Amino acid sequence: MTKETSSGNFLSQDLLEVLRSPDECHPLEWNPSQQQLIDSQTGQAYPVLKGIPRFVEQEHLSSFGLQWNKYEVAHPDEDRATFTAKTGMELGELKGLKILDAGCGGGRYCKVAAEAGGIVFGADHTTAVEKAQQLNAHLEHVNLVQADLKHLPFEPESFDFVFSIGVMHHDKETRAVFDAVARMVKPGGKYSVWLYRRNQWWQEWINSGLRKITTRMSPEKLEPWCRLGAWLGGLPVINKVLNKIVNFSNHPNWENRVCDTFDWFAPAYQYHHTTAELKSWFEQAGFENLKVLPPEKKGRFYLWCYHHNLLIGSGVNIQGTRSTNDTN
Repeated sequence: MTKETSSGNFLSQDLLEVLRSPDECHPLEWNPSQQQLIDSQTGQAYPVLKGIPRFVEQEHLSSFGLQWNKYEVAHPDEDRATFTAKTGMELGELKGLKILDAGCGGGRYCKVAAEAGGIVFGADHTTAVEKAQQLNAHLEHVNLVQADLKHLPFEPESFDFVFSIGVMHHDKETRAVFDAVARMVKPGGKYSVWLYRRNQWWQEWINSGLRKITTRMSPEKLEPWCRLGAWLGGLPVINKVLNKIVNFSNHPNWENRVCDTFDWFAPAYQYHHTTAELKSWFEQAGFENLKVLPPEKKGRFYLWCYHHNLLIGSGVNIQGTRSTNDTN
């Protein structure tokens, strides 16, 4: 098997075997001389740039491509802990599984899953896949595509485990993304999703009002404000109180704080959901044995705020198993 190289001359056999045209689900043929994947039944061609198949442009999600390629936010120990907390999967369970990271961003969770022995496929709508490629260049079993999560270039019901962390709520239709990605899970396979939590009405009102302003800003104008938020996120007490009113990150690392704050205020779409709502989606999509996953952070005050929906930027998080009797 050949690992993708920086010259983009090769695609891994893992990837070539599973790729399909996004809507018709036809097998794709690799044309190395033209650096294209071709659907021989329709003649549709998809470019391969820098070794990554491209099925879409960035469109309304371009801010993510910018942030993931600019900032260094991967921290191995933290990323492993976050992966386990937000997917409900222990690393020892991943070996040999065919895994889809739906909305892989800069690829840090692809890296976690592949280092644990998974055969990983990462899909993202943005050029963040290029950062993911760099981060995972040493791993043979990480395969990346730039694709719309609502029109994934894979065979339905072909993955043992699918996860999506903090991505679906940035589409115009969160539920449509959830359902499209759910179709990728094999009967008996597991599916984990983390979405932004709906907060108290006054928090929603304040932050929605601010986002009406920030989403009209250019990245160059918005970034200094995010740096201000990152500075506030490093101040004791302020970073535990004021960010319950106006969202900014209090991550220990400066670059993560800037990136997380930019992630909140830049995207064109951002929807917030409840646990009951997400649970109903799983049930209607044919999943059972649902587990509502607890937050990664602990502490009495933190958990009190979490359970009272006072933590802006916190999530609703569920894992389910696709029924073997599912007829969806």
